[in-house]
Amino acid sequence: MRRETALLCVRRPSIAPIPVTQACYGRRRPAYGTVRVAGARAVRARRGAAGMARIAYHHSHEQFAPSQLLAWARAAERAGFAAGFSSDHFHPWSERQGQSGFSWAWLGAALQATALPFGVICAPAPRYHPAVVAQAAATLAEMFPGRFWLALGTGQALNERITGDGWPAKSERNARLAECVDIIRRLWAGETVTHRGRVTVEEARLYTRPAQPPPLFGAAVTAETAEWLGGWVDGLITVARPPKELRRVVEAFRRGGGAGKPVCLKVQLSYARNEATARAGAYDQWRTNVFPNAVATELRSPALFDGAAAVVRPEDLDRHVRIAADLKQHIAWLRDDLALGVDELILHNVNRGQDAFIEDFGAAVLPALHIHQEPARA
Repeated sequence: MRRETALLCVRRPSIAPIPVTQACYGRRRPAYGTVRVAGARAVRARRGAAGMARIAYHHSHEQFAPSQLLAWARAAERAGFAAGFSSDHFHPWSERQGQSGFSWAWLGAALQATALPFGVICAPAPRYHPAVVAQAAATLAEMFPGRFWLALGTGQALNERITGDGWPAKSERNARLAECVDIIRRLWAGETVTHRGRVTVEEARLYTRPAQPPPLFGAAVTAETAEWLGGWVDGLITVARPPKELRRVVEAFRRGGGAGKPVCLKVQLSYARNEATARAGAYDQWRTNVFPNAVATELRSPALFDGAAAVVRPEDLDRHVRIAADLKQHIAWLRDDLALGVDELILHNVNRGQDAFIEDFGAAVLPALHIHQEPARA
């Protein structure tokens, strides 16, 4: 039966529901507050029988060539990292970083080259049509069952404005994301989807689908967004910040409907075998990433980020990046994260010294946290 129009009310904290006009084929869709969590069984695997969290190695496509990242994926697996995670950029944050490999092509190679599970974060519109994201994710999940998960966010102008479609306000981007999530889930469920709203889909159907849809996480930096996501995503991914701020984000997610769902924390750190190198590396590679989210999402080119970062001092990074040559200090910081009940820590060493980071964290940090998992090859 064809439903000509429907009203989808996307629940947002302290904000009026957003009406979304659409036409679609197939069964009636519930409002997001009642959507069944598609990947609930898969996300429980983030903690083992002993309830230990998983630690992932972050692959930064904006900083390194895909071939080098593939070598580090293998090295991270050998060192005892239990998972991998991939960024998804069209432009780097800075001209000094100088890379932007296509993550979706790389993920197939990484999943084949290792036995690790992998996640990726992307914005499903406008750079990617949500039907294409659904197809790409379904293909990876079919080839590598139980080893792929997807995180979605509203993106940054740096990457998304390349289509020339403009850059709407955050509230509008949130509403568009909610539409995209609904489209992706319906395609994974085998429906033929027609949708006319902020995104248009015409009679799309996925013929290749995995037996179990991949877990779909929501990305949030603020407590407001985390609470909005809580009721309709399978889990949360957020970024490290001072403990009180991080606790507010995690609690907001759980308050909004995310209780019992996994939380992944991306940790920006700079480790080297001496303090000066760790500090210099963080400043060189990550000083463009210290701005409030409202600013970082609006700057549209690496040159603008570099210009804004001209006033950033080396000491300004201490609030945003955990900089230390002392492995015991890193262990203490990560234990504080785990105390919040985080299910996965994604470690991003923001400087260019990845070999020493993988080797030393594998030898000292992972065993100290009692997390040295060797995933079995399927």
